[in-house]
Amino acid sequence: MTNNTSLCRPPCTYTMKIQSLSQLKKLFPKSEYKSATFSSGKYNWKLVIYPTGNEKDNGNGFLSMYVELDTTSPTASTVFAYFTFFVYNKKENKYFTIQDVEGKQFNAIRPVWGFAQVLPLDTFNDPKNGYVFEGDQCEFGVDVMAPLTNWEVVSFPKKPLNPKFSWTVNKFSKLKEHCYTSDKFSMGGGKNWVIKLYPKGYSTTYSKFLSIFVSLPDGGTMKAGEKYHARGDCRLLDPFGNDHMSGKVDNIFSYTTSSQASSQTSSQDWGWTQYISLDKLRKAYLGKDDSLTIEIELEVFLTTTSSP
Repeated sequence: MTNNTSLCRPPCTYTMKIQSLSQLKKLFPKSEYKSATFSSGKYNWKLVIYPTGNEKDNGNGFLSMYVELDTTSPTASTVFAYFTFFVYNKKENKYFTIQDVEGKQFNAIRPVWGFAQVLPLDTFNDPKNGYVFEGDQCEFGVDVMAPLTNWEVVSFPKKPLNPKFSWTVNKFSKLKEHCYTSDKFSMGGGKNWVIKLYPKGYSTTYSKFLSIFVSLPDGGTMKAGEKYHARGDCRLLDPFGNDHMSGKVDNIFSYTTSSQASSQTSSQDWGWTQYISLDKLRKAYLGKDDSLTIEIELEVFLTTTSSP
């Protein structure tokens, strides 16, 4: 299917100006003229002009235009592309265009696609119509669009029946280890999560604070291009009422994420080095039995990207 129209803009991919149309016809009376090689969509192409028509393609009496893929390139085994041909009209200061709106498959068997009947030669050759101007000049062009097929798929896993996970840490005041890890829990997306608790701070710098991190322990199984976006709340429950302390979780866990933010320790850990001061924790959030309860609720969605 084709589409003919007039455009004010020039071609974006390639333009070819002929200084002498009559000389071109003499040199290529029954054959094509091929342009220099140009690139589009990481592939190499040539614009092919039949100034007296391509008789072998039923183009007798017409200007014929084609685009040819350079199939010697190792990346050009099969390329799907859209193309639009331009013929400049000096009189109207516009371009007559003819476009293939469905796209074509270029390969070694069929490296050339185009149109045998772009403009009638009677119309094109008559200087009064504006396609031949300033004596014997004319101008052609082409736009070639070869989609690179970079894909991103965003999926929203089915929410688990219980979207919350609670972890009670007993005898908090007697904890001696640097880090404690909860049991694994699922929040959708096919991945297991854990909470990491640092009862005396993530490091000596934060020794007066409780540090809490959300972690993706099996993050090493992620593929390149996968990203898990986790959003939700991490709460420190009030054992005496409803004055819970809450921190917002909003982070992308990925295969390539770097730990540039001060609150992030790696691509699979994210959280707070200073979630709450230990003084405030002891006054308000430790139960009478010296226990501490953390509750987390996450919504997870997965993004995968791929490129050719």
